[in-house]
Amino acid sequence: MFLILAVVLVVAWLGGFVMFKSAGLLIHLLLIFAVISIILHFVTGSRSA
Repeated sequence: MFLILAVVLVVAWLGGFVMFKSAGLLIHLLLIFAVISIILHFVTGSRSA
């Protein structure tokens, strides 16, 4: 689940970065949340089949 969330957040970050450069803080927060999600995914391990 964390991996899916991370992918969605990275895609949103890339889209926001390309389209709305003036909203820099929000865009960078999305990237930080995506990185945290990826780290949590690898730390907790994949529990789904």
